[in-house]
Amino acid sequence: MGGIGIWQLIIILVIVLLLFGTKRLRNLGGDLGGAIKGFKGAMKEGEKEKDADDQKSVANDDSDKDDSTK
Repeated sequence: MGGIGIWQLIIILVIVLLLFGTKRLRNLGGDLGGAIKGFKGAMKEGEKEKDADDQKSVANDDSDKDDSTK
């Protein structure tokens, strides 16, 4: 009674195909895939920048400790 069955999903898919057509859906899928790929790339780039900043701060902390012991 509460869940969506396989037949309901098939009917929804057929309606969407009739409304938009296969060419438009293919374009939408490609655009969505490209957007996700770009987002993942930006996340990885942000991680690399964060790691580089962390390494710089650790190196600066270590040099500050060496200077203060002299």
